[in-house]
Amino acid sequence: MSAKAKFTKKENNTGELKFEIDQDTIKQGLDTAFNRVKKSLNVPGFRKGRVPRQIFNRMYGEEALYEDALNAVLPTAYQNAVDETKVEPVDQPQINVESMEKGQPWAITAVITVKPDVELGDYKGIEVKKQKRNVMKADVEARLEELQKQQAELVLKDGKAEKGDTVIIDYVGTVDGKEFDGGSAQNYSLELGSGTFIPGFEDELIGHSAGEDVDVNVTFPEDYQAKDLAGKKAIFKTKLHEVKTKELPELDDDFAKDVDENVDTLEELKTKIHDEIKDQKKETAEENIQEEAISGAVKNAKIDDIPQAMIDTEVENQLNQYLANLRRQGIDPKLYYQMTGTTEDDLKKQFAKDAEERVKTDLVIEAIVAKEDIKPSEDEIKAEIKSLADEYKMEEKAVRNALSDDMLAHDIAAKKAIELIVDSAVEK
Repeated sequence: MSAKAKFTKKENNTGELKFEIDQDTIKQGLDTAFNRVKKSLNVPGFRKGRVPRQIFNRMYGEEALYEDALNAVLPTAYQNAVDETKVEPVDQPQINVESMEKGQPWAITAVITVKPDVELGDYKGIEVKKQKRNVMKADVEARLEELQKQQAELVLKDGKAEKGDTVIIDYVGTVDGKEFDGGSAQNYSLELGSGTFIPGFEDELIGHSAGEDVDVNVTFPEDYQAKDLAGKKAIFKTKLHEVKTKELPELDDDFAKDVDENVDTLEELKTKIHDEIKDQKKETAEENIQEEAISGAVKNAKIDDIPQAMIDTEVENQLNQYLANLRRQGIDPKLYYQMTGTTEDDLKKQFAKDAEERVKTDLVIEAIVAKEDIKPSEDEIKAEIKSLADEYKMEEKAVRNALSDDMLAHDIAAKKAIELIVDSAVEK
């Protein structure tokens, strides 16, 4: 359809894609345009929609169909020119019609933005920080302590309240001698030091015992959510009913069985915790190496200025992926915005912070795929389809219908390029 397509690179990752639309294609476009137009034509002597082509051309001229004909054939002609020249547009083209002479091919120029050139630097043998994988005795003890605290019971305490204790209180808050909405409660359970209440409130209860009345003097923060209270001094008349402290269970076999029904002794629990921490450290180490190695490969590459269109597309992709994940969890995006007090623009701003770096990373990975001539096999594509089907609990046929082989091959090749970078990285 397009012939003699030629791309000329200009400045700032833009260029001109020149191509022609041949006469056979033009004729198809004119036929399509006429069939659309004639349905609404009213010409004396002819029924609506029955005007012969020759009569139309004599009355209006064939040129009257040119614009509609071009609209009909241009998308395919443009795509053919893109495929012929192997350019990679990253935004919608600006179409300029150079000539539409009767009996001649139509000459078109598309001003397009393309991916920037990438000059790869070193991407093999990149030095990364030595990762810690050893499990220390202190790691296991710290995890046991966490579990012990989770199993702790609150028991009544004689004596003064300390940080970490829980108090049962009544309180009535006033500002300028007047009570305010939400400023009072009865039998409220508050852990001292939790930061649940206004800054200073919990501290003023430390050192007091059950049965005492305490006037708690605090000042609401300037950024307090209730604007009528922000920055104002308040007095909370507080009654301490009870003081409770956490009583930790003994670290013994019974504790181990309470924590994990699959173990019988404390030593078995320690061994299991040791193995879990070992796996976690290994996974963290692999993630850190991958992140640092890829970052190194990107820093070593030289990349032209990133077109804004690519950054905008990356932000949109991140947003759509995030919202899709919410929907998979049964959360409607509108409800999410209401619950979090955010908007779509807020999410876009969040994703925009790292969008350029993500685009650079993708460009470097693609350049490595090209340089290493990484081409996934049919078996690898089938394995990827099976993996995705298992992950998303879909039929393999549905996955293949949703994703083309080119898309799957692109993702597999990117993974293999990342493996190449990471496997060759050197820890120092």
